[in-house]
Amino acid sequence: MKTRFKPKFNIKKGDLVVVVTGDDKDRTKPRKVLEVILDKARVLVEGVNIITKHTKPSAQNTKGGIVKVEAPIAISNVMLWDAKAGAPTRVARQEKEGKIVRIAKKSGEVIK
Repeated sequence: MKTRFKPKFNIKKGDLVVVVTGDDKDRTKPRKVLEVILDKARVLVEGVNIITKHTKPSAQNTKGGIVKVEAPIAISNVMLWDAKAGAPTRVARQEKEGKIVRIAKKSGEVIK
């Protein structure tokens, strides 16, 4: 993703999100974000987009074999989970006490 300006995303590491499109779509089950890859606009979500990886034996892993790991998905395929409303929500940004905070549009609560 080559752009002149750095994009700003509303999702951060540790947030609870729901997958809204794709094979693992489930709008009722919140999952945790493990990593946000800014330059590729992708997120690594716990238990979503599981792939099988074939590994060779090494010093750390003497056996090798087939390992199941999460692969990144597009950041546009997830929505932030609003715990108060119990549903996915969009995000607004507001300035409070000199800091810009994220606010859930459904309930109006500040996202920590």
